[in-house]
Amino acid sequence: MGLLSEGSPLSWEETRKLANHVRQHGIEQFIHLYARLRDRQGDILKWGDEIEYILVKFDDEKKTARVSLRAQEMLALLNEKELADPQGVKSLWRPEYGAYMVEGTPGKPYGGLLAHFNVVEANMRYRRLELSNLLPPGETVLSITNFPRLGCDVFTYPEAVPTPDDENCAARSLYFPDEGTYAGHPRFKTLTRNIRMRRGEKVAIKLKVFKDENTKLPVEGSPAGEPEVVLMDAMGFGMGCCCLQLTFQACNITEARTLYDQLTPLCPIMLALSAASPVYRGFLTESDCRWNVISASVDCRTPEERGERPLKEGQFRIYKSRYDSIDSYLSPAGEKYNDVPLVYDEAIYQRLREGDIDHLLAQHVAHLFIRDTVSLFSEKVHQNDEQDTDHFENIQSTNWQTMRFKPPPPNSSIGWRVEFRPCELQLTDFENAAIVCFVVLLTRVILSYKLDFLIPISKVDENMQKAQKRNACREERFWFKKHVTGQMKNGEAFVENGVSDTEEEYELMTIDQIINGKDTFPGLVPLIHSYLGSMDVDADTHCTIQQYLKLIQKRASGELLTTASWIRQQVVNHPEYKKDSIVSDRINYDLLKVCKEIQDGERQCPELLGQGNNSKTKDNIPPAIQKHLTIANACT
Repeated sequence: MGLLSEGSPLSWEETRKLANHVRQHGIEQFIHLYARLRDRQGDILKWGDEIEYILVKFDDEKKTARVSLRAQEMLALLNEKELADPQGVKSLWRPEYGAYMVEGTPGKPYGGLLAHFNVVEANMRYRRLELSNLLPPGETVLSITNFPRLGCDVFTYPEAVPTPDDENCAARSLYFPDEGTYAGHPRFKTLTRNIRMRRGEKVAIKLKVFKDENTKLPVEGSPAGEPEVVLMDAMGFGMGCCCLQLTFQACNITEARTLYDQLTPLCPIMLALSAASPVYRGFLTESDCRWNVISASVDCRTPEERGERPLKEGQFRIYKSRYDSIDSYLSPAGEKYNDVPLVYDEAIYQRLREGDIDHLLAQHVAHLFIRDTVSLFSEKVHQNDEQDTDHFENIQSTNWQTMRFKPPPPNSSIGWRVEFRPCELQLTDFENAAIVCFVVLLTRVILSYKLDFLIPISKVDENMQKAQKRNACREERFWFKKHVTGQMKNGEAFVENGVSDTEEEYELMTIDQIINGKDTFPGLVPLIHSYLGSMDVDADTHCTIQQYLKLIQKRASGELLTTASWIRQQVVNHPEYKKDSIVSDRINYDLLKVCKEIQDGERQCPELLGQGNNSKTKDNIPPAIQKHLTIANACT
């Protein structure tokens, strides 16, 4: 979720008055941080994943499933190990937006050895079991992107009721009670209240319903004039979703900017490939993904900023929510593809340029800083700009974009990092590990082969919208680079001169073609195979990686279903489904029971996972390889 400052939250009126204070001091903090760390070199590859889990309570007699509001209690228990031995734990646990959500990460980041790919799935399994073992009978942990009946009549355990007319209510939602928001840290309800108050009204999240034979219109609760729309009116509908995120440490700032840019065109591709959330507020929708739901759930822009009224009080017409795809590339190679006019604060941009920050990075930061702070703590108002970075992070961490460029924290051994944020969460540790390892391997191939995936930002934006459509992975075509510099000859990669600066550089491709290749386009998985062919990989790791890549290839080709398509099938084939687009209590219960059986290995699901996925994942790197790692680290 980002920065979790401790302290006493200020009211929205107090926070709004300090918006310029936070912006100005945040920029000074970034200038000082950049001056100290711009020349930092020699950091080694470190990376890690974040998985957000949902706690679910099953009632086997009534055949219902509810989200369990037990996250705060579970986190207290989970954090005991870290408090006792911070360096020795295999997992770290943090709060998330929902009172039914927890976030788990590896205890330590993974490194540059290929053998680390064989540890990921085992660690994910450990995390799941660690959390599951603390839950009482009848409750379980699921790695699902969203709870299908979030916002329906009764969806929490214990039962909580929305109070939209209560002035003390943070969301004032018709559907999402405040009890559904994590109460163990004030950030979450403060954000909820302040985003609503800054916007001047409740957020409005709209998805088109999937129209089946018996679907009744208007949909229950649909807005006036939009009978086909499923309406959601609270931050919890978006930030209450779960996702799979990755963070990489680069060797220096230049490499970080390169990875930020090169991974950007892959964001919509991975969003479509990992699609896992077709049901919202108990309705099947025309969307397969959470992205636009979260984007609208934290859209604090005023009507002026959204372009619905002429600008009078606001400074800027802002074209996207603060949760959306990025608006500009950061590397010199990406500059010519920045074809979308960038809205940024000119005064902040000039101050950054005076601080010896180059044009591309200055406009990126100045663009982030058109936003107001929406959460501020009294203890954090006055800071030392030469040492602290909380004001910078306040704005940075509430710009939730597909990619995040992350400077090193002050007084830390951590280097320049890049966060990859689009992926939806899968049912099993095998699937989640496959996505993680695939993306990390792509970063190695990008850097080793000097690949070029850059296309105009406008085309990336177009792809992001396509990626969320129903069955996009099989049916949509996406703009992608024709020649990525790394080409294949006789199964080997070689470097070729780039093509001319014209629209001929990119074309529409299917996910299958992008992942598996076509004609002269090599395909991402074949490029990874070429890279691995030149590496020394132990047998178990090789076996595991091959199974992960096989899953990715089959999802891309359509031989295997995406999680979203599989969920749709489960719903429409359920004996109680009335072809009315409604996911009833019983359908929801049966669906999530099957999800649990699949994730626990109690049920085979060949249409989703294929056959015989027995990876060779291990809890630890073998001693011989670990010795090599120790020597390598000693030399860096």
